[in-house]
Amino acid sequence: MPRTESHPRLYLAILALWFVAAGALAASGFLATLVPPVPQAIIGALTVALILAGTLLPGFRVWVAGINLRQLIFFHVTRFVGIAFLVLYGRGELPAAFALPAGWGDIAVATAALGLVLLVPDLIAHRALLVAWNVLGFADILYAVGSGSRAALADPMSMAPLLHFPLALVPFFLVPLVIGSHLQLFFRLKG
Repeated sequence: MPRTESHPRLYLAILALWFVAAGALAASGFLATLVPPVPQAIIGALTVALILAGTLLPGFRVWVAGINLRQLIFFHVTRFVGIAFLVLYGRGELPAAFALPAGWGDIAVATAALGLVLLVPDLIAHRALLVAWNVLGFADILYAVGSGSRAALADPMSMAPLLHFPLALVPFFLVPLVIGSHLQLFFRLKG
């Protein structure tokens, strides 16, 4: 059976381009002009595209499978962005129904990810712990996306900070990657 070619530079370039495009669209003010359900549809499409790429493109699948487990978990330290949700809630700029569970949930998941990476020398030997963290982290991101979508549909202005730079990078860049990384972890930890 022939070996599947992986193209890490290409995938990293696409990732960098995605990041720059999301940042540029946010900084330009374009994302702030979108009204629900358009932002939610874009976030959903980005997430589905990422999942399909990991499923249908053998080279990309090989590359993702080669990412070190510790690095994949460490990526979730980005979820300390939950602190910003709490700050914005405190200023009255984000609704409690989104900011409190999403903020505290993300902080808890990020803290646990940091603990796993720094304090657990053999991650595979602690598979049950990893599965528990992954289930909680996945449930948290799904709840945050759902509550954010409900809040935006009920009152589009309530979620406006997430359509402006730099926070727009959370839904338009981080959220699909977080969901994709949880799914990758489920795949690796099965059995």
